[in-house]
Amino acid sequence: MFGKKKLSPAEFLEELRARREQNGESEGLNGQVGTAEHSSDVNPQPNGSSPMNGSTEVATVNGHSESDSPQIEDEDVSESDVAASEFSSGDLSELFNRVNRLLGDELESGEEFRPRIPSTLAETRLSFEEIERLLLKFLLAKGSATGRELCQHIKLPFQIVDPILKQLKQDQLVMFKGAAAMGDYDYTITDMGRERARRYSDECSYIGAAPVAIKDYLHAMAAQSIAKQEATEADLRKAFEDLVITDEMINRLGPAINSGRGMFLFGEPGNGKTSIAERITSCFGSTIWIPRVLGIDGDIIKLFDPGVHEEIEQPDEGGLFDLSGVDQRWVQVTRPTVVAGGELRMEELEVTQNPITMICEAPLQLKSNCGTLVIDDFGRQTMPVDVLLNRWIVPLEKRYDFLNLPSGKKIQLPFDQLIIFSTNLEPKDLVDDAFLRRIPYKIEVGNPSEDVFRNIFKFMAPSLGFTYDEESVNYLIQEHYYNSERAFRCCHPRDLMLQVKNYCTFKGAEKVLSPSAFDFAVENYFSVM
Repeated sequence: MFGKKKLSPAEFLEELRARREQNGESEGLNGQVGTAEHSSDVNPQPNGSSPMNGSTEVATVNGHSESDSPQIEDEDVSESDVAASEFSSGDLSELFNRVNRLLGDELESGEEFRPRIPSTLAETRLSFEEIERLLLKFLLAKGSATGRELCQHIKLPFQIVDPILKQLKQDQLVMFKGAAAMGDYDYTITDMGRERARRYSDECSYIGAAPVAIKDYLHAMAAQSIAKQEATEADLRKAFEDLVITDEMINRLGPAINSGRGMFLFGEPGNGKTSIAERITSCFGSTIWIPRVLGIDGDIIKLFDPGVHEEIEQPDEGGLFDLSGVDQRWVQVTRPTVVAGGELRMEELEVTQNPITMICEAPLQLKSNCGTLVIDDFGRQTMPVDVLLNRWIVPLEKRYDFLNLPSGKKIQLPFDQLIIFSTNLEPKDLVDDAFLRRIPYKIEVGNPSEDVFRNIFKFMAPSLGFTYDEESVNYLIQEHYYNSERAFRCCHPRDLMLQVKNYCTFKGAEKVLSPSAFDFAVENYFSVM
């Protein structure tokens, strides 16, 4: 009935499902699949039979002989007869899902995103010429390298790079310098290749990892979106375990963080707004995968930035081959927290190109995708506040951004981060109602109470080498706060004890908190405050 049409594994399983529905079997084909030890559960023998517990059986499906069964031909499942009697519904569904996972990029429910290593040039979404450029420029810079050294540098598997190198040799752009291990060769560039590599370098001097296509980046960002993450009260307390923070503040921050949108943190300076903002990303307690560089219509955009991204070291298996199954063009990092203060300029919010190297740098919002972007000291940037707000008023609403490339093309990219504006100025004096509406949470970080102030002393004293002395702290609070009508600030305990510590170190004295020590610290610290 099926004939001898060759089907892929997915098509074969769809055919089985269709036959099941035609026969009116709602619970699936009755029987079991004869399986051998193979990753796809089908391991044909050279003679077309499949061993099952030492015996050979003829495959039948709903009464049809193996001559009527569909043929399978695929990279993982070769053409054969499938030894089977009857399927159960669960077995069929599991087999179907396994083949889909082998052939596609769909994730199981709850499964974390993990970039799969490409097996063909087409899966890289790169052209032959793009890889050629990287190989020739690297050989021009280094002189010679083995095929596997080239693979390690541009982060592509040997099975993809090796045929390209052989073609470059045939085109007389490279030549063999000698033999290397495992069927590899030591390559060096020819005069013709050197001339072409120089031309490529004039266009763009980048010679690092092969770029990742924008389509793969969008898929990764959707799978790892910050909006899909949830933070519980326990997560917040763990993230803020090195701070003294009240239950009231925890309860206000929690819903704002889970919104995945944005918030204003405002209040007097020194009460921990920046410290809170910098720790919020760790509430989600996970890592993400980002491309080292993006390739968009010939433009190379560096995305991974060691200055803002904390790389997770991958285990070194020490073998000749990469068995991790991960595309090495990607790097695993902790969810990023990007902080921009008063030095923020408009240029940092756009794709910028170095006029000499012709390499582009990603804007801050792109580097902070799936993490947190903190605008510290908001209102004190060199650019006018309304210019910054107008730049982000649409991205904050729509959760995507438009970026202009040096080539003149405009692209749409996700604006997927928790954005936090931290300021000691009054928000309503900085922005209008239209912008405040797009920042749903406005949280005031106020002055600490006396009890919280004392708790900060108790918390910080051991880390600075002191034993907490309650009588000395009582003296400090009464003499230099209540009598002087000075407001408490969360930063004061740390700063005053640092004054005492530095004085004791200078004098070579024992580190002890005392009224006289606090008098000295206050005189220095509050002399113009």
